[in-house]
Amino acid sequence: MYKHILIPTDGSAVADKAVEAGIEFAREARAQVTLFTAVPEYQIPTEGELMSNKAPSLSAHEQLSRGRAEAILAPARSRARAAGVACDTDFALDNRPYHAIIEAAKRHGCDAIFMSTHARQGLAKLWYGSETADVLEHSDIPTLVYR
Repeated sequence: MYKHILIPTDGSAVADKAVEAGIEFAREARAQVTLFTAVPEYQIPTEGELMSNKAPSLSAHEQLSRGRAEAILAPARSRARAAGVACDTDFALDNRPYHAIIEAAKRHGCDAIFMSTHARQGLAKLWYGSETADVLEHSDIPTLVYR
């Protein structure tokens, strides 16, 4: 059975349901979890931002990203602890969330990924893509998808 499960979340209601289900799955399997989120990388400021002194510094971006990640992960961490599940948290700066998810699973030695899908259809799927589909396509780590 699985011993270490990565549970990625973006803080959305859909992801929140999967976090809850993933924690319950881990509790029943007596597995530990790593809760994970990806936040956007630093974007090079535009000329207008530079001229108006509104360009965030790299260190300011990293601080804001850390705060954003903590705000997403803290409620999930509290739930895992309340359920008696050993948990850890992590985040990465990456504009390709699926890539960050796979790399986090490898880095933490996870033997499974438990994640949600927004199940977008049609134009929304074409426009926004599917991080879940990309994880399934690019990873060889077993991935359980919650709908």
